[in-house]
Amino acid sequence: MTRRSFLSVLPASAVALAQPARKARIAITYDLEMSRNFPTWEATHWDYEKGNLDSDSKRYALDAARLVRDRGGRIHFFAVGRVFEQQDVSWLEEIAKTGHAVGNHTYDHVNVLARKLDDVQFRFKRAPWLLRGATPAEAIADNIKLCTNAMKSRLGIAPNGFRTPGGFAGGLNDRADVQRLLAAQGFNWISSKYPRHPIDITAPARYLPEPLKAAQPYKYPETGLTEIPMSPVSDINAFRNGRWPLPKFLDAIRYALDWTIENRAVFDLLVHPSCIGVMDPRLETMKLICSRVEAAKNQAELTTLDQVAASV
Repeated sequence: MTRRSFLSVLPASAVALAQPARKARIAITYDLEMSRNFPTWEATHWDYEKGNLDSDSKRYALDAARLVRDRGGRIHFFAVGRVFEQQDVSWLEEIAKTGHAVGNHTYDHVNVLARKLDDVQFRFKRAPWLLRGATPAEAIADNIKLCTNAMKSRLGIAPNGFRTPGGFAGGLNDRADVQRLLAAQGFNWISSKYPRHPIDITAPARYLPEPLKAAQPYKYPETGLTEIPMSPVSDINAFRNGRWPLPKFLDAIRYALDWTIENRAVFDLLVHPSCIGVMDPRLETMKLICSRVEAAKNQAELTTLDQVAASV
């Protein structure tokens, strides 16, 4: 008797027990960009050069990659293309060569939902001649393609997935035009959704369950693109918008991991080396995640977003 025919004669409850339990999938993702208000609250010039990573951010990203790799996992990085203009990209070459994933985050950190040229990016509002008369859609498509070309030229690899600059509460649910734009550039999965949630530093069990449920992967019916949302709480939302201290951020991440493991769900941590590197210089967040997954044994695994997409 084959396994299939054997299972067909069992009651439904027994069949459910006979299936292997799905592991919770935990992804650590880093958006490689500079962040306003970091390292000092007065810093706002990064809005005009998001991809010009400073030495501290690059060093932190590499340290995180080495730590997670030593603990048996991989990080999914998303690069803003202007970083490839820098003379030295050996730090990013090491990240890619040691098995971490690197995706496309546009060349200038553009707003893919922009309908007006002034909304595409701060840099182009100040210097509109750089767009050479392009429409917003043309400017966005060109910026994404430019990042892909830069990555192929400097790293010798194609981007592994796409993440939109900024997270949108509804993802691209109402923007089939942007979905088609991304699909036309060869992407079959994206990460654009970040569920809304209150900034409450006292009780993660009260405000996190619903946003975590809303951050589970799905497919867009219009295009078949897979959406892998960013899970709350991101470092920017915690440290910039909420002004949280590190212990409160760790509490929220700890709760989110426990919820994800208990529900065999997906957790996609979103952080930025320019932000979390300032607030968590000893990589306590990375150590917490690795330890939590190790303690869960066969109930959870560290994964990259392309592996998540393959199982949706």
